[in-house]
Amino acid sequence: MTEEASRGHAVLVHGGFVDGSGWQGVYDALKADGFQVAVVQNPARSLDGDVAATRQVIDALPGPVTLVGHSYGGVVITEAGNHPKVSSLVYIAAFAPDTGESVSSLTADPPPGAPVPPILPPREGFLLLDRNRFAASFAGDLPRAQAEFMADAQVPWGVDALAGAVSRPAWRTKPSWYLIAADDRMIPPAAQHAMSRRIGARTVEVGASHWVHISQPEAVAALIRRAAHG
Repeated sequence: MTEEASRGHAVLVHGGFVDGSGWQGVYDALKADGFQVAVVQNPARSLDGDVAATRQVIDALPGPVTLVGHSYGGVVITEAGNHPKVSSLVYIAAFAPDTGESVSSLTADPPPGAPVPPILPPREGFLLLDRNRFAASFAGDLPRAQAEFMADAQVPWGVDALAGAVSRPAWRTKPSWYLIAADDRMIPPAAQHAMSRRIGARTVEVGASHWVHISQPEAVAALIRRAAHG
């Protein structure tokens, strides 16, 4: 696929506890539609490091770029999206912080009755999810065997990354889209609604778990296409 023939350019940014391989279904759908797609592998040690990794990937692509983030990846794209090649932002069941906010601050006061992610106490500065509760909280609509594999393939998430605060939210100057996962047990859907409203995003809602880009990749790809061509 030549640059001239490409339908668009998309950069996909994963969240905490996982790596970029979870984007394969979305990647395949976009590639089949003529997109040039790149997947970021966050070091997951600090927000600054993950933003730098994302900017490096954007640098290697011709613009304009649609920048997509899942979960904690939403924090990354909120900062990295200030890159001049980025034309639009897509949040997939993601945190969408304002200036000075981080995952830690956005989750500090959960609403009554909201599901509590089964995050284990930190070890040497990194976090993991309880493997026995991973499927129910993160991937409730995936086959059990697949969710169990993913639980055992977790990537440790740095405590410093959770505390990383956004300095300049790109959604203030770039158009944004947001996919709400209605059955999410990691980021409450009510919180997703509130964040999507606050950033003025064009919003769709899908009946899916937190890992909606694995269980319903075409729904996610459809929103990315809209953002790219919007």
